Amino acid sequence: MTHAELWERHKAVLPAWLSLYYEEPIEIVSGSGRRVTDGEGNEYLDFFAGILTNAIGYDIAEISDAVREQLASGVAHTSTVYLIRKQIELAEKIAELSGIPDAKVFFANSGTEANETALLLATQNRRSNQVLAMRNSYHGRAFGTVAITGNRGWSASSLSPVNVQYVQGAYRYRSPFKDLPDAEYIKVCTDDLRNVIETTTAGDVACLILEPIQGVGGFSSPPDGLYAAFKDVLDEFGILLISDEVQTGWGRTGEHFWGIQAHGIIPDAMTFAKGLGNGFAIGGVVAKAGLMDSLSANSLSTFGGNPISTSAAKATIDYLLDHDLQANAAKRGAQLADGLRGISEEFPELGDVRGKGLMLAAEIVQPDDNGPDPKTTAKLQQETKNRGLLLGKGGLYGNVLRMAPPMTLTEDETAEALEIIRDSFNTLR
Repeated sequence: MTHAELWERHKAVLPAWLSLYYEEPIEIVSGSGRRVTDGEGNEYLDFFAGILTNAIGYDIAEISDAVREQLASGVAHTSTVYLIRKQIELAEKIAELSGIPDAKVFFANSGTEANETALLLATQNRRSNQVLAMRNSYHGRAFGTVAITGNRGWSASSLSPVNVQYVQGAYRYRSPFKDLPDAEYIKVCTDDLRNVIETTTAGDVACLILEPIQGVGGFSSPPDGLYAAFKDVLDEFGILLISDEVQTGWGRTGEHFWGIQAHGIIPDAMTFAKGLGNGFAIGGVVAKAGLMDSLSANSLSTFGGNPISTSAAKATIDYLLDHDLQANAAKRGAQLADGLRGISEEFPELGDVRGKGLMLAAEIVQPDDNGPDPKTTAKLQQETKNRGLLLGKGGLYGNVLRMAPPMTLTEDETAEALEIIRDSFNTLR
């Protein structure tokens, strides 16, 4: 069956709002390392890793063996009404790595569910339905997480279970304050946060939720230190800080294990998912014990923290720590960023190179006025695919190429990707 035939079947039974890449969408049928093969036999270097989820890569023996061992026991599922050894072991490791004092962990099945849980904890703990979020943010596709998503393209409803106000600062490239030096940028955004609290809320806000580097928003981020300044203001009002680490966690940014550590602070809670399971469905929240234990009703998770996913996740963490993949993300990220900046010097269509580690973005613009150029972005994504490289796409205007390959990426593979990207830009001439 061809991709075209499979696409027709897809359109017949799946929602029209499911976003697909490329003029002719592809099916990925096999993978090894950082490379995947589609249903028609074409091989690609994967620079998006299933939306930052295949963090280690494909066909990793240590992870596959851990899953096979659990399956061989005959127990794939029990639910959280029973003790789950792998869940406990994984929670102990994440609590230790979090840096949060007396941390406790709750497991879910996705980043959306993790962020919904964090909202529940914060609003219950503070007895308030008021929430602060960042402009250009994305936190998931459920009712509560759509409500705190500050990106119109991914916020399908104005209905909301929470009262949300949005704050400036995360998307600097198109901010009205973009030309200010770092210290002044931080000051005006922090002043805006205080003004939002004092003028648009009742004061008793539950939390501010933020992505250290915005994922769907195009890998945008503020100067390091902004969220430390934010936390000083939040602490004055007793407002909790939640760091959405669904995309930035596990050392992907290179310089730190968690994205929020770039700002020198410890949040009240962090949410996580994606790369933790290297493709297996898992998410969760790690938080201070007092916050985690603040629910006054019983709860559980049927599938969250199941033996299969937690076996895969524990093996994933062990692998990335044993092989120091955070350091590799820093090295290969620097190589990739340097190459992209070199391309930007030749092609004014590449308006901004940003990100950290192996979480990098290229914002594509119209050279005459620097306006967003989603059409050229789509062309470049298609051209790189035609040459054997898979890139992601995002941004408020759909004009950002996102690059987040598995953290096992090699020097030669990075050079190969840069050559393909340069060749694709050459098609614009």
